[in-house]
Amino acid sequence: MSTNKVIHAFYNDDDILMDAVKKIKGEHHHIEEVFCPFPVHGLDKALGLAPTRLAITAFFYGITGLCFAIWMTNYMMIQDWPQDIGGKPNFSWFTNMPAFVPIMFELTVFFAAHLMVITFYMRSRIWPFKEAENPDPRTTDDHFLMEIPVHGNEDELKALVESTGAVEINIVEKH
Repeated sequence: MSTNKVIHAFYNDDDILMDAVKKIKGEHHHIEEVFCPFPVHGLDKALGLAPTRLAITAFFYGITGLCFAIWMTNYMMIQDWPQDIGGKPNFSWFTNMPAFVPIMFELTVFFAAHLMVITFYMRSRIWPFKEAENPDPRTTDDHFLMEIPVHGNEDELKALVESTGAVEINIVEKH
């Protein structure tokens, strides 16, 4: 298994972190990951991350739930066991559709919500019983950690990170 050196730069303020990210990206260095105790507005854009497509999947999951609700109400109430409700027998789904709107709404939301949670966990690689990938427990309290890979430019990169206001800089082997 190959090992790589990375710089772990710690910051104690989100504004200093944002300025550091912009400065390091401006020098054309790759930032592998930033660990934060809370979401930092604009960090994804500063890192150059692509926008998420999870909203598109949520739409398709909702459409799937709506289609399932239409099929289910048609099968249960029209085909399998048609009922005379209130003395008004009607064996057409379209004329009974207003009574099915709550079911269609609820299954649309149910499918979108539950499948989005599963998709988020799979996309984030958060499996049950998986060990945390957090390199330092301080990033869950009050510190921000920027992880930058070192490719033979250790001294230059360390000097650049020092100039950004990092409170602590560590060079570690990443497996």
